[in-house]
Amino acid sequence: MKNILLAVMAIVVVVGVVFYLISNRPDNDPRSEITPTSVPTTQEDVTATTTTATTSSSTVTVGREAVAVIGTTVAGKDILAYHFGEGERELLLIGGLHGGYSWNTAALAYELIAWLEKNPAIIPEDVNVTVIPVLNPDGLNKVTKATTTFTASDVKGTEAVRTASRFNTNNVDLNRNFDCEWKTSGTWQNKTVSGGSAPFSEPETRAIREYVAKYEPSAVIAWYSAAGGVYASRCSDTTMPATLTLMNKFAEAAKYKPHEEFNYYEITGDMVNWFAKNEIPAISVLLTTHDEIELAKNQAGVTAVIEGLSR
Repeated sequence: MKNILLAVMAIVVVVGVVFYLISNRPDNDPRSEITPTSVPTTQEDVTATTTTATTSSSTVTVGREAVAVIGTTVAGKDILAYHFGEGERELLLIGGLHGGYSWNTAALAYELIAWLEKNPAIIPEDVNVTVIPVLNPDGLNKVTKATTTFTASDVKGTEAVRTASRFNTNNVDLNRNFDCEWKTSGTWQNKTVSGGSAPFSEPETRAIREYVAKYEPSAVIAWYSAAGGVYASRCSDTTMPATLTLMNKFAEAAKYKPHEEFNYYEITGDMVNWFAKNEIPAISVLLTTHDEIELAKNQAGVTAVIEGLSR
């Protein structure tokens, strides 16, 4: 009887030890189920940025990718979107639409990305921010030889080269290729430029169209240069009240002059006006020169808009 009792006790001890070892494996540590993300700086890093949470039955994507390829250019370069926050109301920021001609808008966008990465508390729980720093990578590459971040010292080329880099590889002005009062030939200052063969004939503009159809941003800010002001969007005779609110909020915080319309010359196929056609409040922010990014002013404007989107 004594031997039987000892055998039973030994079995209980062995089972207890096995259970302890299994329950304390690293795989069962809930902290190991979620892999943190970071903003990549190379295309190789982009493919490894999806955050996943593993359960016993499936793999569930947590939020959206920190960096995603939303399309490619005529020359095959990736168009990247950097994502911050998980709220349902999205602020979409766009730079580099005019490539190397307005390279400072792309430089500003990259600075805003670094700022948001370092200051995630800026974004409330019910808001998310997406930054597309360069919508025309082919044009930017003509003067910087860069595909992602760059410095002012990287900007090269004559004035003629920089002007030509406003357009994409098909020599289309992307800001004349959207479906708002589109024409095959558009106007830029005193020049005639190509609006493409049809609205969204270019892969760069189609990338924005598809992104907007998928995510339905609540507000859009696009940067250009150079005039030093904030311009409301419109695709009819009137401007949405929400657009005027967005314009005034950004302009007041950033200390730019607000303008209810851009009327220096006829604009056809304009991007922010296409947003207006789709009832999305959108503004154009024109930096004061072609070589300054005015970071502090634009940080203040973006912060004000983010706060305004939070319910």
